[in-house]
Amino acid sequence: MKALSIRVRLTAWYSLILALSLGVFGGFAYFAMRRSIQVAVDAGLRQRLDGLHVIIAKSAPQGEAELQDELGEFDAGQGGGGRVRVADATGRELYASPGMESSSAADQGAGGFRPFTKKFHGAKFRVVRDTIEVSGNRYPVEVAVYTEDFDRAIDGFRMVMYSIAPLFLVLAALGGYWMSRRALAPVDEMISASRRIGVTSLAERIAVPRTGDELERLAGTLNDMLERLGASVRRMVQFTADASHELRTPVSVMRTSAEITLRKPRSEMEYRDALSQILHETEILSHLIDQLLEMARADSGVSALKLVRTNLNETLEKACRQARVLAAAKQLTTAERLPDEPLWVEGDPAALERLFLIFLENAVKYTPSGGRIDVQLTSRDGIGIAEIRDTGVGIAKEDISHIFERFYQADRSRSRENGGSGLGLAIARWIAQSHGGDIGVESAISQGSSFRIQLPLAR
Repeated sequence: MKALSIRVRLTAWYSLILALSLGVFGGFAYFAMRRSIQVAVDAGLRQRLDGLHVIIAKSAPQGEAELQDELGEFDAGQGGGGRVRVADATGRELYASPGMESSSAADQGAGGFRPFTKKFHGAKFRVVRDTIEVSGNRYPVEVAVYTEDFDRAIDGFRMVMYSIAPLFLVLAALGGYWMSRRALAPVDEMISASRRIGVTSLAERIAVPRTGDELERLAGTLNDMLERLGASVRRMVQFTADASHELRTPVSVMRTSAEITLRKPRSEMEYRDALSQILHETEILSHLIDQLLEMARADSGVSALKLVRTNLNETLEKACRQARVLAAAKQLTTAERLPDEPLWVEGDPAALERLFLIFLENAVKYTPSGGRIDVQLTSRDGIGIAEIRDTGVGIAKEDISHIFERFYQADRSRSRENGGSGLGLAIARWIAQSHGGDIGVESAISQGSSFRIQLPLAR
């Protein structure tokens, strides 16, 4: 079953709430009007009963004939909407309005102001009975007021409510549907625009309605999402292109070396040289593939770091121990200054060692023979700071802001000579950021480089 659209559901809920509101309001108005009319009729009955009391008290002592004349004038003064009946203590009727039915003895015994409804000859009246005492004589009286006109007014009001309320509800539902459709029109435009946008058209954007409400924020959020997706796709495309280029070079070198060597018979030394070159390119290719896999796992979130309490001194010392072997081969001087007290961090020991080793290997690669590499570990304000300084070729000012980008190489020919791929510093930045840290760099051409790795210490 297909789900109803938002505009239909909004209209349905709006109509339901409106119908309930109209029902409650109509019922309240009907009963309030009916009660108000009844109170007004009962008040009129009380006034007539009080007037009858005055007439009987004044005329009864003057005789039965005088009383009947006064009652007749009182009855005539009520018009056609009132009735009156007066009896003596024995129940004998002294006066009764035309059309006033006789009451039983039980009815005549009623006392107090307790109005009720009764029909006389099919006409509806509001009636009250009482007993009036004058000079020791009791006069049961009955006063009635015609209420058919009031009932017709109430019935007319009810009919108006029954006829107008549905029409009003239908008009309100149509208006609500039109309003919801107009309000949600930008959503339809966003849906159409989203369907048009694909991987090849991520530069397109959704039109932002200047309404200042949730729709404007939704469109802005979708555009921000498209911007992030576009940036991710561009990085993926660039990563693929750069990886293809980097992989093509060693493969081409190996293929060319093999083809040239196999064109004619060679001496053992020539075969050994060709195989040595192929082995060298294979090592470069293997290292590059490892770095590509590491970056791919980092991007996908698969390679989650296992953070444990780690001594930063020991991790940096392990990395320096491996770097000293490489530095000795190039006749470089190394010096480490590590604190006596351990500096503890929440980190992955293997990843941190890899982080330090990347900078130490770069320092060895780009520092000429006879140069110097200094390593220092300090702490300040809850931050562990590892500084690796060399006296190498340095980095140009315009290249410093790009060196952490993937496959970026300031001097591609020199990087190729040293076996660099441009991924090491990108991996180093990812490791540092995964530990909540940061990397700073200071460098100048022919003046060496200084890298500062800052990592938060464990509490």
